[in-house]
Amino acid sequence: MSTDKTLEDARRDAGFQTLSTRLAYSNPWTALREDIIVHPNGKQGLYGIVERGEFVVILPLHADGKVTLIQQFRYPVGERLWELPMGMWETKENVDPVELALGELREETGLCAGEMIHVGTMYQGAGYSNQKGHVFLARNLTRGETDLEATEEDITCHDMTLEAFETMIREGEMKCMVSLAAFALIRAKGLI
Repeated sequence: MSTDKTLEDARRDAGFQTLSTRLAYSNPWTALREDIIVHPNGKQGLYGIVERGEFVVILPLHADGKVTLIQQFRYPVGERLWELPMGMWETKENVDPVELALGELREETGLCAGEMIHVGTMYQGAGYSNQKGHVFLARNLTRGETDLEATEEDITCHDMTLEAFETMIREGEMKCMVSLAAFALIRAKGLI
């Protein structure tokens, strides 16, 4: 989509018409909007859209070939999940994705990256959300102290070989879709 084209222009060009929109719910992290729309086939419908700010997901790759993963309890699914470091800053707007990636990496793992490579972008769930994510590969790493937020105090940090990480993926231990997609993108681009 061209940066000159608005989101509503893109929807209209695709044959959709927005009849009305209302904010159903909002908190500092998430908003839920309901749009009454007309589909390209002329049928009227309702579209619920989860609005969230942009996020980053980072694969920290150490000089020895190891990667760093985090593990944390995810309340919505009731499980501790293995993940790549990721996050968003809900208190700041228009944050540079590189600045966000450097900050999230340091906060969650204590790692500082001498090199942060922007690999690409993705949508977390384009069928229900507008949240856009930026994928990064972090290299030239030095370890410092974590700076976890109060809601992140259960995060644990783990260095492992790339082979061990790939085994976790094959055996279904890695269930975080964002982490899996980021790894696939980085691998597909031949960066690891």
